[in-house]
This record gives sequence, structure tokens and C-alpha cells, in this order.
Amino acid sequence: MTVTPIARVAVPVPRRQTFDFLIPAHLALQPGARVRVPFGARCLVGVVIAIGADSALTITRLKPVAEVLDLQPVIPSKLLDTLVWAADYYHHPLGEVIATALPIPLRQGSPVKPRQPQTYCLTDAGLAFDSAALDRAAVQQRLLELLRAAPAQRLSAEQCRQVSPSWRRAMMALAGKHLITVQEAPVPPAVDTSPAPPITLNASQRAATSAIIDSLDGYQAFLLHGVTGSGKTEVYLRVVETVIARGGQALVLVPEIALTPQLIARFRQRIDAVVVVLHSGLSLAERHQAWWAASTGAAGVVLGTRSAVFTPLPRPGVCIVDEEHDTSYKQQDGFRYHARDLVLYRAKLEGFPVVLGSATPSLETLANAANGRHRRLELPVRAGSAKLPRIHLLDLRRTPTDTGLSTPLIAAIRQRLERGEQSLVFLNRRGYAPVLFCRQCHWHAQCPRCDAKLTYHKRRNHLRCHHCGHETPVPVDCPQCGHASLLNLGEGTQRIEESLGASFPCATILRIDRDATRRKGHLEESLQRIHEGEADILVGTQLLAKGHDFPNVTLVGVINSDQGLYSVDFRAAEHLFQQIIQVAGRAGRADKAGDVLIQTWYPAHPYFASLLAHDYEGFAEATLAERQEAHYPPYSHFALLRAESNHEQAAIGFLHFARDQALQVTQQMRTKGVVFMDPVPAPMEKRAGRYRAQLLVSAAHRPPLHRVLTSWLLRLEKSPRSSKVRWSIDVDPVDLY
Repeated sequence: MTVTPIARVAVPVPRRQTFDFLIPAHLALQPGARVRVPFGARCLVGVVIAIGADSALTITRLKPVAEVLDLQPVIPSKLLDTLVWAADYYHHPLGEVIATALPIPLRQGSPVKPRQPQTYCLTDAGLAFDSAALDRAAVQQRLLELLRAAPAQRLSAEQCRQVSPSWRRAMMALAGKHLITVQEAPVPPAVDTSPAPPITLNASQRAATSAIIDSLDGYQAFLLHGVTGSGKTEVYLRVVETVIARGGQALVLVPEIALTPQLIARFRQRIDAVVVVLHSGLSLAERHQAWWAASTGAAGVVLGTRSAVFTPLPRPGVCIVDEEHDTSYKQQDGFRYHARDLVLYRAKLEGFPVVLGSATPSLETLANAANGRHRRLELPVRAGSAKLPRIHLLDLRRTPTDTGLSTPLIAAIRQRLERGEQSLVFLNRRGYAPVLFCRQCHWHAQCPRCDAKLTYHKRRNHLRCHHCGHETPVPVDCPQCGHASLLNLGEGTQRIEESLGASFPCATILRIDRDATRRKGHLEESLQRIHEGEADILVGTQLLAKGHDFPNVTLVGVINSDQGLYSVDFRAAEHLFQQIIQVAGRAGRADKAGDVLIQTWYPAHPYFASLLAHDYEGFAEATLAERQEAHYPPYSHFALLRAESNHEQAAIGFLHFARDQALQVTQQMRTKGVVFMDPVPAPMEKRAGRYRAQLLVSAAHRPPLHRVLTSWLLRLEKSPRSSKVRWSIDVDPVDLY
């Protein structure tokens, strides 16, 4: 019997299996390499998972690999093992998991090595040119002056982008005047030539740094629990410096793009290695280039958001997960992985330590520290002479407000302006007003595609749904009763900005939310303006709440702090406490005292007692006790089956069918301890025109849960009813919304 080698290939299709293809005799293949394979009427790019053998009988039904795209694996073997584990744990098709781990050009079959980036070089004519002649073209003038000051009179695209979002058009204008040339060249090492002066560590920082450095030779998970402003970043830098000095690489994960500019600057000032960035704000070419630099070992530090967890590293030395509690690390659609949990598995497999840093650790991480899975390191005081800010409650039942701002808050902001200090007003709600309301008939503007109200945006004078993006002009009269009695109720960041402008007409007010920072590069420009003291009052959403170091901000005002106190989501109070502690931590980070004023209708709520004392530990202990009594995570494990359809009853009907199938599976497998709840409509049942429902699965232990999920989901996939709705499984959901 003839034995012929076959390749088991993961193809990016929604099927929970690999596919076998013949390996022609003249081709050499390795697991982790990409191949082009025939798949129905298409030819798809897949990744080889394993090389096997089969009998001549099976070979007659197999198609050969059409093309081998890589001589060497693009995904190293241990990273491939991590991806196989992730597909199994999150019950997602392996082909789609692996596609997520690759830059888009590689998914499409492009060469592994990207085209070299363009470098912009000053010509002799440009060197002699009088830049004052460009006084009416400010961006061109700034670029020309920057080129003259740059080493070898050349700049990368990344350096140009820091000048202005319109830098590319300005560079082309300079090229048209023969003042510059555009060349393809490697990215120069981005190392700051003016390093920051060394910082003296306090005793807690020294102990934490030593503990981590002593464990660099193998896997260990650390929880670095430090109050806001305690110098966690300095610990990160000392650890990464040691890793680089030993010839290793560091992976640094952050939850938001907004946190990358400040961290990049600090790492490039301190680390003698190339630092590359990976996040969704980059172009495809930029992401491919950064991935290539990391995977070849040319980059010593990779700094990125959650998808950077998949970056191949030939010499991994440490991974740092900053603000580890942040829900942004959880992917909420498609492949629903959690980057923090995924990197812990990867680190254990590849043998390097992970540092989970936070002032407000997730309750799951605190439980892991309590049971010995993670080693806990404490930074209990702020670095230097800085003190934790004083927190005060403003009782809205007794304190008048003017369009969202109470009298004491306005007075506190005025005091900071007189002292030349900055204030931050936090409201996690975009737009001008969340409700357009008719006082005559009580009609309100509702999204036709969602169970949600439309938000009024004043600048464009339109209504927008923040869930599906639906937009409509603002009606002149009430569509229901015809009266011209429409009111804008509630506050969004735009309204607070307007109110502050009326109260402080001479102050410079800067709003930072997703509406104000849509243009590429605008967020970085705004953060730079804050650091340079060009803004007196900052108004923002969660983009400003975490990780930023604004030394001159001495006052934080929190608007609408009661969101989440009475939510149906069991994690809402935890997330709210974390958010307020994080935004409060922006105040008083230097040698100036800070104050936090929180406006609330419920000052007697027990939640605020812990908040006033900065007692996250006490809040966490009480909440964990409640979770344990209710058999909620981390003392049980959840999976959520979601379904949606254009037809109102289809989604919930499918979930009733799915629950019947689940009970049959558990009976056949004789599995105990896995509980399937009754299907219910989602808290927001209608979204983007589709009706949604969900079914919660709970188990005390993970192994039986995953055994049941594997058999159950396979049965659902084979059922004709599964094609009638859109459905997905979410393992370890961070919210039930």
C-alpha cells in the first residue's frame, strides 16, 4: 500500500475543522507555513497545521496543494500551539483564529517580507532653501525644518505623522519643488537621543522590580497592584531594560490606542532598542512592517493593543499587560478571545513571565492571586512626593446644577484657573444630549433599528444612534403630536463643553471623545496640547480615564457617576468602581495636591464608602464574597450562546431548540454540574435591525463545561436550523449585554 504525505490545513472559513490536501512530490512543507489551496470554486490562503500520511484509498478524493507561499513557517510552532489551544478553548473555527493572528496582507497571500517603508530625504536644494518662503504653507515649513534637524536629514513616515495629519500632501508638495526625495529604505531605529534622567525607585518599586527580574528565566504570572500614580510604568521600564540587555524581546499590551503615544515616548527615551507599535489605527502597510520587525527580532519592544498578543517573537523575554482589568482586552465579535488570558497561556508554553499591572485589578485576577496562581506585588503609595487625591461627594439632591455642572464644581474649576492649573471633567457619554423629548405628548426620539434612544449632536444638528450608527435630521416639530415643544434632556460631552464655555469664556477647553478624535492623528495632537499646557479644562470620556499622566491636572469632576449602580449586569458595579478610581487617579500626580468631585444622586450608597477611602481592596473582597455566594465568576465559569435574526421570534426559537439539544448532550454524556439557563431576549433586544436573544451556560469547573460545549456546538452546526439565524458562542463573557 502506497503512503502519500498530506497536509492538514486550517482555512479561514466558519467550519470547526481542518482540511486535508495532497502534498505534490516536488513541494516541501512545514507546519506554520502558508499555502494556497483549492476550496470549492475558490482558491484560499490557509496555514499548514500538521503533516501526516494517508492510504491510497483516501488520496483519490483529495486535491493537491496549489501553491506553497512560505519556505519557512510564518507562525512559529509554539505560537501555533497557542492558536490551536485558543480555537479549542473559545470554540471558534481554527482557520479564522489563525487568520486573526496574521497581518491582512499575509492573509491575502502577499510575501512575508513587506515592501520597505518610504523615507523622506532632504536634497541639496532643500538644504539651501529659505524655509521662510513657506510661511503660507505651515506644514511644509515645519517638515523642512524638521528634516534639517534630523540625523542624515531624513525622516520616516511615523516621524512625519507627528507633525500633522496632512503631512503626506505637504511632503509631495516639497518633492514637487525638488526640496526632498522619496526613497525606499529600512525604518531607522527609533531610539530617543535625549534620554530622560534616571528616577530613584522607592522601596516598593525596588522590591517589585527585583522580584520580576529574578523570574525572567521562566514562566511566572505577577499581579502588580499599584495605586494610580504609584510608578508602575517605571517598574515596567526597569524590567524591559533588563530583558533587552539580556538579548530578549518585550511585548507590552495596552487596552486603548489613546495610551500608546505617551508610553511610546517613555520607552523610546529609556530603552536602547527599536520600539514598534501595533494597533488598528495604523495602515495595513505599517502594521505589516511592524509585525515583520518583531517576527525577525529586529524590534526589541512591541507595544500594542489586544491583537498584538499574536505577534511572533523569536526571543520572548517578558509580557506586560497594562491596565489588565480593562474590558477592551476582550474581543466582542468574531473570534471572542481575551488577550490577557491568551498571553498567560502563551507565556506558560514559551517560558517567559507576565506582569499584569493595574490600580484596580479584575476580580478574576485578584482571585488568582489569592489562590496562588499569580504572585502579588504591591505599590501602595504614589511615586515621589505625590499623594492620592481627596475625593468628595456632591449630593445632587441638595446642590443645584447648571446643564450638568453643580455650583461647587464650577467654583473648584474657577479656583484652578486662577492658580494656572488644569481641570478634567469626566462624562462617559458622547454627543450633546442623550434624549430628544416632547413635553407635550412625552414622545422621544427612538432609533428605528435599535431599542435605544437617539443622541442629539448639536454641531451637525442631527440625531445619531451610538449602537448602529443610524442618523436622521432633528425634527422641527414633534412627529407624534405636531407641537414645537421639543427638549434636549440630559448631558453629553458636547453639552458640558458648551456649559463650561459659557461659565469660563476666557478658558481654553479641549474635548476628547470618539467624535472629536475621528481624524487620524487628532488624538495625539490633543494629548500633546494638554502636556504643553495649551488647554485649561479637559472634557472627555473613557479615552481620558486611564493611564495618562497629566502633571498639571489637580481637579477631576465626575458627571453622572451613578451609571451602573443598579444595572442588570453583575459586573457593572466593578466596572464603574474601576472607571472612577482610574479617572480620579489623573488628579494630583505631581507635587500638587489633587481633588476629585463626584456628582451623585445616591451619596448614601455603600459603594461610595469604599470609593471615598480609596479602598478598592475592601470593595473587591465584599464583591467577591457576593459572587461566591451567587456562584458567579470567578467561582464558576460562564459561556453565552447568542443568536440574532431579522425575524422577531427566530432567535429565541433557535435558542429553545439549542437548549433541548444541550439537555440531550448532557444526558448522553452523563455530565453533571453544567447548567443551561432558559433563553431570554438580550437586554437590548433589537439592535441594528436584528432581534437578539441569549442563553447562559454555567459550570463550577471548566473541563466538563468545555466537553459539553464541544459536542453541543457540533450538533448545532449540523442542524439545518442553525442556518436560519446568526449565532455565536462567547466563552468567559465580560458582559451579558
